[in-house]
Amino acid sequence: MTSVTDTSTDPAANAPVRVRFAPSPTGMFHVGGARSALFNWAVAKQQGGTFVLRIEDTDASRNQPEWVDGILSAMEALGIRKEDPAFEGPYFQSANAGIQKDAAQRLFAEGKAYYCDCTRDAVMARTGNQQTGYDGFCSARGLEYAEGRALRFRTPADGETKVVDLIRGTPTFPNKNLEDFVIARGNGSPVFLLANVVDDIDENITLVMRAEEHLPNTPKQQLLWEALGQTPPQWAHMPVIVNEKRQKLSKRRDKVALEDYLAEGVLPDAMVNYLMLLGWAPGNDEEILPFEELVRRFRVEDINSSSAFFDIKKLTAFNGEYIRALSVPEFTEACGPWLHAPRAPWSEEQFDSKVFDAVAPLAHSRVALLSEITNNVDFLFLDEPVIDEDSWNKAMKAGAAELLADVRVAFADVAWEAEVLKDTVTTAGEAHGMKLGKAQAPVRVAVTGRRIGLPLFESLEVLGRERTLTRIDAAQARLAELAAQAPGEVPAAAE
Repeated sequence: MTSVTDTSTDPAANAPVRVRFAPSPTGMFHVGGARSALFNWAVAKQQGGTFVLRIEDTDASRNQPEWVDGILSAMEALGIRKEDPAFEGPYFQSANAGIQKDAAQRLFAEGKAYYCDCTRDAVMARTGNQQTGYDGFCSARGLEYAEGRALRFRTPADGETKVVDLIRGTPTFPNKNLEDFVIARGNGSPVFLLANVVDDIDENITLVMRAEEHLPNTPKQQLLWEALGQTPPQWAHMPVIVNEKRQKLSKRRDKVALEDYLAEGVLPDAMVNYLMLLGWAPGNDEEILPFEELVRRFRVEDINSSSAFFDIKKLTAFNGEYIRALSVPEFTEACGPWLHAPRAPWSEEQFDSKVFDAVAPLAHSRVALLSEITNNVDFLFLDEPVIDEDSWNKAMKAGAAELLADVRVAFADVAWEAEVLKDTVTTAGEAHGMKLGKAQAPVRVAVTGRRIGLPLFESLEVLGRERTLTRIDAAQARLAELAAQAPGEVPAAAE
């Protein structure tokens, strides 16, 4: 298999690949970041290289310690574990402030950077156009450092910078369009462009694989690598992830936090499998594959440069496949967080593990998200079913009261077994001109509160005769009350 380092002419290309993932601890873990982490991890595992985790924590106003913990726990959920020999870090960008400042001063001392005291208004006054970039006014003024003076990199006045990108070919950037960009702020602190380059050099990164949005920064960073006497790494810019409207995923508009998907019951393995296919495919039209096989087939060069659609429906379908691949005991264990406080709507005293074990095989093949288990089994543990009004109105139509009355009488004496209960409802339905599908709807809603759920008659067997009859009685009483409130109308139409 071709290594991602094979295209390099650098002697260091023979060394094991070193990739990095560099999130900022400023919020929840974005699924786009999760995809980036996994792609980098796949390269490191495939090539026998190293995955470096670097926390870019230099934005003190937004950084929170809990977000660092969130990054580490999210990585753990994705299977990227600190105990793995391929893992290195976490390093913190703030710890490199000294060598970053040293690099800035070296560039100044060598004439590759200069100080500038121009304000934006001053530049606009000279150029007459707010859209025009910096005009190089201070490049020959010979200013020394003073508070408030930014340090600018001296970009070549002509020529072009070519970026060899494993995904996008060779994007070319005229140097005249890059302007003399800032590498250190007026207080002396390095900006993102320089800090990243210095950190990558310090950590011996050989491949920078990151989001497409960073591509415009790449020619500037490549010039910085060269100015610091280093051979730039290989570059690979992954496609942007978009929603169903083909808009870039945004935390203001879309559900983007990895934690949110895991909290609603997406299995980590399913999420990993799905994220690995955002912009890349293993071939042969195969999709549901273990991570080890995805790693074996992965090639950076085969990543698609077009945007990748984050299809929540497809992710849910993936997850359903992964749930069905679990054994019933594994499924029961995975449901644990949704069966107990604080997620469960019932108390610990109401929950009966033996009852759940009895219906777990029924639920196993029906839920696509683990969180769906709650609505599927709550009728077993709550004193009264939670009535979904839409289900009630659709099921409790003309004839429902009479059907329930007949079923109630029959259920009082029949053997309490699923097949017998089914035959009983079938017979009652036929007496009222209803097929089983229509006849069982009022019974299901009366007992479970919903029109859709686990197989009805197996559920009734587990629930027991007494509780089933009590709920049918309650439904009959409600129907009678609604009929009294609106005589002459179908009871189900009342709100």
